[in-house]
Amino acid sequence: METEQRTVTANGITQAVRVAGPPDGTPVLLIHGNCSSALFWEPLVRRLPPTLRVVAPDLRGYGDTEVAPVDATRGLRDFADDVAALLDDSDLFGSADARPVVVGHSLGGGVAMRLLVDHPHRVAGLLLAAPVSPYGFGGTRDLVGTPSTPDFAGTGAGTVNPDFVARLAAGDRGTDAPTSPRSVLRSAYVAEPAALGADEELLLDSLLSTATGDDNYPGTAAPSANWPGTAPGERGVLNALAPTWFRLADELVAVAAKPPVTWVRGDADVIVSDTSLFDLAYLGSLGVVPGWPGESAAPAQPMVGQTRAVLERYAAAGGAYHEVVLPGCGHSPHLERPAEFVAELLALTGVPAT
Repeated sequence: METEQRTVTANGITQAVRVAGPPDGTPVLLIHGNCSSALFWEPLVRRLPPTLRVVAPDLRGYGDTEVAPVDATRGLRDFADDVAALLDDSDLFGSADARPVVVGHSLGGGVAMRLLVDHPHRVAGLLLAAPVSPYGFGGTRDLVGTPSTPDFAGTGAGTVNPDFVARLAAGDRGTDAPTSPRSVLRSAYVAEPAALGADEELLLDSLLSTATGDDNYPGTAAPSANWPGTAPGERGVLNALAPTWFRLADELVAVAAKPPVTWVRGDADVIVSDTSLFDLAYLGSLGVVPGWPGESAAPAQPMVGQTRAVLERYAAAGGAYHEVVLPGCGHSPHLERPAEFVAELLALTGVPAT
């Protein structure tokens, strides 16, 4: 299928939304991850059958959607509220009470979880692709999300490499440094750069659409007396992902309507992993970040273990989940293993493969 872009005013902001398929098709909502946009779904949408109605918004501050501020103290709820407002648009979904299968990648997985918690009767199924842990990103030490420090030091906007932010803001398309957006796309988003294929420029366009600054990416940082000296601020995307503000494990388990959940991840993911190269505690253990206080004070976050533990609780409380581990796959299963990803999505929608 091919997408067309529309502009919709919803939740008080102007949102760019890509749609494909007939309005009366089986509804699917695609929520992209951090440092990307709805364009990141284009290679997947081409592989989907025309019986689906696909809706893929650009989140605020990404793609062509309005650069509205992100209140980090609401966790990822600003994003989830924006997306929820689209569900009532009959021009997008064919009815004013759409109940789509929701697919969330990375940060978008957290937005999808938040959407389910806040609007459980509007979600027919959940496909979490390399999702952020239900306990946020970084700063926790065990499967129940116990904080490593009271202020969740080592998480949030202060953890990002400033050279990457500068190159992102400048629209750098080069390969002269490991911190260039293209280099990060090749090394972190996928396990093998070849997986980007002919879509590399499109995907780089998507990454470079990220709005930078204190209200968006990465956000503001707060000083900390704890290693490594930075804690989450109250504005911007990376703080919205920090466990200070994004912790919904108990809410997810307690949600009244429990649609089926499929969790797809690659075993070579370097972003969402129990040994994440974006977790300062793990990098400290490798000697990359100086002054690491040791395993007892700053252990790596068991991101994968946390997600599994929460989904097991979800199933025990009356839901159902299915974990799919793709060998040799990195952070973008829909790009790296599209056939398997499409099969899992179609299984959730009940639409037969063509």
